[in-house]
Amino acid sequence: MTTPTAIEINCETGIVTERPLTADEIAANEAAAAQAEADRAAAEVKAAADAEAKAALLAKLGITADEAKLLLA
Repeated sequence: MTTPTAIEINCETGIVTERPLTADEIAANEAAAAQAEADRAAAEVKAAADAEAKAALLAKLGITADEAKLLLA
């Protein structure tokens, strides 16, 4: 695996500098990726719970999703 790099562009001078990421930058990127994955998983769980609650409510009311849309239109 190659070392991750950062590309810095100085807009005033146009100088492009490519440098390896520091250990702190790599750790921060990995932490951000882990957090993004945890957030995605939490959103997936919430969406499933919301869908289950919606289905339970529709069943309790004895109507379909299409009928609920008509009532709310």
